[in-house]
Amino acid sequence: MSLKDKLLAQRIYFLLGGLFITSLVVSNLIFQKFFYWHPFDIEIFGSKLFEISVGILPYPITFLITDLISEIYGKKRANDIVVVGIFASLFSLLIIYTASNVPATTWSYVDDSTFKLVFGNTSLAVFASMVTYLFAQFVDIQIYHFWKRLTKGKHLWLRNNFSTWFSQFVDTFTILILLCSFGIIPWENFKGLLISGFLFKVLIAFLDTPFLYLGVFLFKKRFKLKVNEEINLL
Repeated sequence: MSLKDKLLAQRIYFLLGGLFITSLVVSNLIFQKFFYWHPFDIEIFGSKLFEISVGILPYPITFLITDLISEIYGKKRANDIVVVGIFASLFSLLIIYTASNVPATTWSYVDDSTFKLVFGNTSLAVFASMVTYLFAQFVDIQIYHFWKRLTKGKHLWLRNNFSTWFSQFVDTFTILILLCSFGIIPWENFKGLLISGFLFKVLIAFLDTPFLYLGVFLFKKRFKLKVNEEINLL
């Protein structure tokens, strides 16, 4: 690969990393709002399908990006992005903590009580999210590369969906356990939110498969990659 192509591949990697980090941090900031989407009149353990946190909306994007990076740049580069995402979450937590502890002026549009109402549980959410997310993403990457080795780079849909479905269940289950333990979500909502959240993520993972195929196709065409070949940025 020429130096020009390597520089382009590196810029794209940084762009994907930026989208990944933004999606991760934003999901931690907006998680306290819940929304509903009722395509079917189904109720599961007292919760309608689907009643879920808006924080779930950008989350599948992170798994799509790590799968794309895993496919094109390799396992190490995907793990590097996850570690940077965790650091970004910690840094955002520090900023929010500092902002919460400085007094608002009398004329401030957002006073202290309103700010704490919106961001008061963010520290717990970020902690819970980091623990579960770190585990789920590494599980996703490990399973993805297991299927990639097993299929010798073929059947992209198989490793994309199987790795994402399992890791998303781990993520949904673990974060709900932590949020219920912290008293942020009532325990009676646990089962309904678990099933709704997981099924929604499965649906999104299924729908994002064509986008992964498109991304891989464009990469392979632009950089003339063979089956199972990865870009080495070093």
